[in-house]
Amino acid sequence: MEIIYGRNRKEQLEPVRAKVTGKIPAWLQGTLLRNGPGMHTVGESRYNHWFDGLALLHSFTIRDGESAHECAACAAAKDPKLTSFSYLTHTCPRFHGKLPDQHHGSVEKTSSNLRDQLHQEKSTKTLETLEKVDYRKYVAVNLATSHPHYDEAGNVLNMGTSIVEKGKTKYVIFKIPATVPEGKKKGKSSWKHTEVFCSIPSRSLLSPSYYHSFGVTENYVIFLEQPFRLDILKMATAYIRGMNWASCLAFHREEKTYIHIVDQRTRQPVQTKLYTDPMVVFHHVNAYEEDGCIVFDVIAYEDNSLYQLFYLANLNRDFQENTKLTSVPTLRRFAVPLHVDKVMASKEWWGLHPPSHFLVGLELPRVNYTHNGKRYRYVFAAGVQWSPVPTKIIKYDILTKSSLKWTETDCWPAEPLFVPVPGAKDEDDGVILSAIVSTDPQKLPFLLILDAKSFTELARASIDVDMHMDLHGLFIPDMDSEAKKQATSEEQRDRASDCRGAPPT
Repeated sequence: MEIIYGRNRKEQLEPVRAKVTGKIPAWLQGTLLRNGPGMHTVGESRYNHWFDGLALLHSFTIRDGESAHECAACAAAKDPKLTSFSYLTHTCPRFHGKLPDQHHGSVEKTSSNLRDQLHQEKSTKTLETLEKVDYRKYVAVNLATSHPHYDEAGNVLNMGTSIVEKGKTKYVIFKIPATVPEGKKKGKSSWKHTEVFCSIPSRSLLSPSYYHSFGVTENYVIFLEQPFRLDILKMATAYIRGMNWASCLAFHREEKTYIHIVDQRTRQPVQTKLYTDPMVVFHHVNAYEEDGCIVFDVIAYEDNSLYQLFYLANLNRDFQENTKLTSVPTLRRFAVPLHVDKVMASKEWWGLHPPSHFLVGLELPRVNYTHNGKRYRYVFAAGVQWSPVPTKIIKYDILTKSSLKWTETDCWPAEPLFVPVPGAKDEDDGVILSAIVSTDPQKLPFLLILDAKSFTELARASIDVDMHMDLHGLFIPDMDSEAKKQATSEEQRDRASDCRGAPPT
């Protein structure tokens, strides 16, 4: 497994043409950006945990039915004198180039060290670092989530933790505008106009909750303060003790998970205060409002065993067979009532009924982002079971409780990313993109393109490179391409008449 996880990957800045089998849809034109820990040694130093590895970006450019691949490290990986950029600690790089409004030029995860909360601006064409921004100059947070949310105007909503700021530790919701507000100086970065949306006091001054994502609806923000917590004192001395970042996290199974709801209109927490059983959540799937409730879906674990499995010492040849999770990731649904009577409002916290369990064995969930914060039907995710190794791609239908799957021997798929067809009418009208690595050294890595509706393979683009296992990313469409306007209706008609869907399982 060190072949997949532990070995350093090299930059590959010149495009490598892929060998395409099948047919890439004519409308699919743009760049798929992917990110994950890809460098684990700097000089004589070696990282102990896979998530602590230095971030390594790579991209697939799709043009006119062909694809090319590039790979680039963050600046600190090239220069050991720079503060280390760990993949685990979270900021969001901004990319220059024409982008869809809802992405505001950000990929959802790159890297930062807790001591230097830096944001890297990247070129979408070359992956070159254009600028590094210390965003603590604009918002007083020490770390931020890997999954910001974007509205239709391109504004970014994110959360970060402010550690012992003026004697308090709090969770800060902040908004970065898409453009410089009217009346302000032109040419200035929109970062300078970042505003604090709301803050939530941490229940512990020196042990705030770890969180990787949060949920939003049209009017609310959902934050889970979970008993998977950071030890600030350990973190402050980790570098001089030679300890890794992951060792500063601990799960407190005797504690509850607290659900915080913030009204985006008033920018204040709502009266309803609820808790549920202890759990570890990395990924919110989606959330929406319905019948006086907030409904939100998450991928939940009953403990933190996932983290423990990714120490590099455990990633040996027998990893897949011998290393097992003690808690399987489960798609869970919670329904939080928004309107409470005076009796309920007078109580500090109310216990929430056990959530609905939809499906076990999936992670790295994605949805059609046009349905983000709205009622939705489909979840696209990587399939895992008692081992954290993804072996399949899953499309789960929340309405019918059925699923479609793609899998292939010796193949490990990355997070499946949904790209809608231009003018799509159905929620699943588009394609799924996933970067695939193989445990078979004779099989080249490839970009897989699936029909999102039927889950049949449309094409794959194989590349003769040493591609690393990644986790997150986004697709940036080629906005100037006329191909998006061509053949769309014809392809939709062909698919409706010719494409036979995979059977539900």
